[in-house]
Amino acid sequence: MVSILLKPGREKSLLRHHPWVFSGAVETVEGDPRPGETVEILTSRRTFLASGAYSPQSQIRVRVWTFLKDQPVGSSFFRAGMERTIRSRAAFLAAKDSACRLINAESDGFPGLVVDKYGEFLVCQFLSAGAEHWKDEIVLQLRHLLSPAGIYERSDVDVRFKEGLEPAAGTLFGQSPPELLEIQEGPCRFLVDIRKGHKTGFYLDQRVNRQVLSDYTHGRTVLNCFAYTGGFGIWALRGGADHVTDVESSSAAIELAGRHVEINGFGANQVDSLQGDVFQILREFRNSNRCFDLIVLDPPKFVDSRNQMLKGTRGYKDINLLAFKLLNPGGMLFTFSCSGLVAPDLFQKIVADAALDAGRDAQILRTLTQSPDHPTALNFPEGAYLKGLVCRAD
Repeated sequence: MVSILLKPGREKSLLRHHPWVFSGAVETVEGDPRPGETVEILTSRRTFLASGAYSPQSQIRVRVWTFLKDQPVGSSFFRAGMERTIRSRAAFLAAKDSACRLINAESDGFPGLVVDKYGEFLVCQFLSAGAEHWKDEIVLQLRHLLSPAGIYERSDVDVRFKEGLEPAAGTLFGQSPPELLEIQEGPCRFLVDIRKGHKTGFYLDQRVNRQVLSDYTHGRTVLNCFAYTGGFGIWALRGGADHVTDVESSSAAIELAGRHVEINGFGANQVDSLQGDVFQILREFRNSNRCFDLIVLDPPKFVDSRNQMLKGTRGYKDINLLAFKLLNPGGMLFTFSCSGLVAPDLFQKIVADAALDAGRDAQILRTLTQSPDHPTALNFPEGAYLKGLVCRAD
């Protein structure tokens, strides 16, 4: 097997079982490994550390598959690991939930691999050279373990360029998914566009947080910002909200949000759907003194790299400042960041500064994170990307 020798002293993270080896830690590559090929990672004294997938074009030069020397990476490895991971999901999924994440990349021991279940269909993302290299084997094992009606690929994301891979999408096995696939999330029904929707079609990582929201919405007016297809809005109505206003920039998403109101049995008069720039619309609400009892901020990732940190944190500050100014006394703010580079303490400081500048005293009632089908491995803290605060403002 091809070997990667590390520079002296650069094995510390691997001894803590962190699954990434950065290019700057590599001293020598013995052999000529192809992208995605399995290589051994050795200390400068040639002591075995792990086996992983080689990626010559990425700053993350190797992603670890296993830290066991006697565990070959092949059919048995993928089958046993995927079976274990998929079985673990049954412990915390409600019987009525028909959609969830089955494999959550590094945190489930499969770097760069995401597998989501939507009813009888699976949607996969192969985001690393290693996952791409083993694509056929992964699809084969998913077929054997789950017998899905179809497996669809949604590897049409920019992160693949960092691995030297082109975007890819399409049916990998079985039936092609319908244009819209209905899923059940507790008592709520949603239509998912697997082929063109955000991520793999739906924000599964917010599943538990949507349910949490419903505990606070009875008798309240709710503003749902960056609404996408209205998931938080539907759960707000389920919790007894008097009225919901969805704000979303995508016309296709806001149209689908309207269909969700209908199929969940709510009246059109209970929801306003506004298409446009969220920042601009919130400023219009502020200028017209329009206020709400509860506001949800679930924006897209504002910080995708460290050189975007200043601009991104200003965006979070601006949107939270506007929200605090639009809350009625005693109002609630559900505010989120999915930027992994924004640490929880930094996000809390941004929200606190926004409240201060808005002239509001606020309390954190609870903190939120991604749903448990998006676990974070203790040896991979980078997996904890979603952070949320539930705040009450006086």
